[in-house]
Amino acid sequence: MPTKAADEIGKAGKVTVDDLSLQLQVLKDDIAALTSTVSTYSQSKASAARDTAQQKASEFSAAAQERAKETHKQAEDFIRTQPGTAIGIAAGAGFLIGLLTARR
Repeated sequence: MPTKAADEIGKAGKVTVDDLSLQLQVLKDDIAALTSTVSTYSQSKASAARDTAQQKASEFSAAAQERAKETHKQAEDFIRTQPGTAIGIAAGAGFLIGLLTARR
């Protein structure tokens, strides 16, 4: 026959197990929330990095296009001012390209 003290110890043990189960569930929920928060943070950082990279690529592309336009304009100006020299350079470049491709 259990004594009153044994019953109280048994109840105390049961409450402790129930409390422990509840605390474990709370811990699981907290870990799930933390995982979700870290995932969201990582996604926002990755999105920001992607946006920055796209912006830089656009800037570099615009700068390259502008430089190509300037070079094209300079080449046209050179051809207009010195057509004989331009023809000579073009002929020489064509000759060299012909030599290099004919050897293969």
